[in-house]
Amino acid sequence: MRRLFLALAVLLAPAAVLTACASDDPESLSLEDAVGQMLLIGFRGETLDDETKAMLKEIAPGAVILFDYDAPSGGEQVRNIVSPEQLMALTAAMQQASERPLLIAIDAEGGFVNRLKADYGFEVQLPSHLKLGEGTPSQTATLAGASARQLSDLGINWNLAPVVDVNVFPDSPAIGYWERSFSDDPDAVADHAGAFARAHHDHGVVSTLKHFPGHGSAVGDTHLGVTDVTDSFVRDDELAPYRRMIDDGYDDVVMTAHVVNRNLDPSARPATLSRPIVTDLLRGELDFAGVILSDDMQMGAILEEYSLEAAAIEAIKAGVDIILIANQNTYDIDHVHRIKAAIVTAVEQGEISRQRINESVERILALKRKYGLFD
Repeated sequence: MRRLFLALAVLLAPAAVLTACASDDPESLSLEDAVGQMLLIGFRGETLDDETKAMLKEIAPGAVILFDYDAPSGGEQVRNIVSPEQLMALTAAMQQASERPLLIAIDAEGGFVNRLKADYGFEVQLPSHLKLGEGTPSQTATLAGASARQLSDLGINWNLAPVVDVNVFPDSPAIGYWERSFSDDPDAVADHAGAFARAHHDHGVVSTLKHFPGHGSAVGDTHLGVTDVTDSFVRDDELAPYRRMIDDGYDDVVMTAHVVNRNLDPSARPATLSRPIVTDLLRGELDFAGVILSDDMQMGAILEEYSLEAAAIEAIKAGVDIILIANQNTYDIDHVHRIKAAIVTAVEQGEISRQRINESVERILALKRKYGLFD
């Protein structure tokens, strides 16, 4: 697999030079291109055909997310992942076709949340967070490092993991039930998550702490609808892994949750749309300086109460840097166009300042520079 990847890299070297020449200054980007950098989008296609290439050129996203299974069609439609060779060719083609380097993301938590299955020919199979948590942080670092190396070899430079939700409610339908939490001990969560993130960094893969401010106590699932953790959230414990990792220098990405927590925001807005949670708590109190990513904006917890356009605008006002439109709960590329157009219009009409956009874009481009994407 390594030899094939190196061969692809040599073939695409001229494209890499062009990508490196693209401007990484937010002030020099058009408004449309700047907003594009703030989008993480999902799409169908195991190859970069002309239709997909045209779509990516028009939207000009800063990031894409890949899946092995197309949920909206029940698997009838092909998604993005068939084999290691196919996936390497796809990621290389996307980078070649993009004017600016892409963050190419995947959910590679391990266990049940695994897009790179053995059935497709992928060699590294990472255990669930819960099983990793039963071992030592050193063991987690070794196993996560093998997974990160596989991602890097495939041309994937962003993992939407680790999960740092504390296992407050082990039967939580979105977290505990699926073994997505390392432990019910906040210190153990921080130890294993730190080892996981450092292993990814060592292999040139961006990591993501999720789901802020904490989803581990939820009795509901934000994929399906509004989920209120006001009465179950254990503030000190659930914030502890974030606090400790940020204090230790973590500055990659934090993903917000769509949970409602009226103790943190009396307005009962989902955390993703809450300035008291995103800006005051995460940026202010915890002093996080990296990129803030929304959870998927097509999830029930958002769409039950907001339009896509309104939710994206409110998320940016709250302090979110990247808007995720996974196209997995429903598939409609027009949703991406609508969100991008709504953000552009909000800036043009003065609802969001261009300076606010530039702040997010600078953080995104700084992350890309940090991981060598402009080299």
